[in-house]
Amino acid sequence: MTIIDRNQPLKGRVALVTAAGQGIGRAIAEKLAADGAEVHACDLNATTLADLSVASTKVVDATDARAVGEWMAPFSRIDILVHAVGYVHQGTIEECSEADWRRSMSITLDSAYVVLGAAIPRMKQHGGSVITIASVASSTKGFARRAAYGAAKGGVIGLTKACAADYLSQNIRFNAVCPGTVDSPSLRERMAELAQSLGSMEAAEKVFLDRQPAGRLGTTAEIADVCAFLASDSASFINGQTLNIDGGITI
Repeated sequence: MTIIDRNQPLKGRVALVTAAGQGIGRAIAEKLAADGAEVHACDLNATTLADLSVASTKVVDATDARAVGEWMAPFSRIDILVHAVGYVHQGTIEECSEADWRRSMSITLDSAYVVLGAAIPRMKQHGGSVITIASVASSTKGFARRAAYGAAKGGVIGLTKACAADYLSQNIRFNAVCPGTVDSPSLRERMAELAQSLGSMEAAEKVFLDRQPAGRLGTTAEIADVCAFLASDSASFINGQTLNIDGGITI
């Protein structure tokens, strides 16, 4: 009988986390490590990885299949994969140039294709848990000025569900976590951009708070906790699902 340490339920498992330099990805990497996993993290920005305390870090462009393959090459076994790469374009379809559209799809959706495609062969023998960070701004709900972002994240959800169906027999679970408005460096950048037209950061922050039925922003720790649960044996009967962590936006 396997005895699970309740304080470290992921002990002995190898976890890979993308976009782990800051925000949601970083919180996830830190939470998985705290729960006992051997965490290997990557990001496009070397500076943000510098003080991340995990087993290893590497600068990787997740849209580059060769770079992703080189990152994963040392790992014959992967038990947990969390793919958190994404890019938020702000604009209607009329405000979204072809270059904006291609960039959105490349960073958010193509990276998921590349990273999941590279990891799955290393998970098929022993099974595992794959968690994609999608968004409630997707096939779940439409938001103003999120045409490209919603389309890309909707694609991530579709890919996650398709993989769940394809690899169920090999004991690999795939679930998509869909955050609402989460306080993170990425959100603060979008607030700063909006503040230029509204005149102040306070006015920009109010725009985001007003769409939150809970009356507050989510935290990266709240998203990380859900991901750690999905990575654990406690979630062994959860597969192919989208979990909205959104403070009531989708009620």
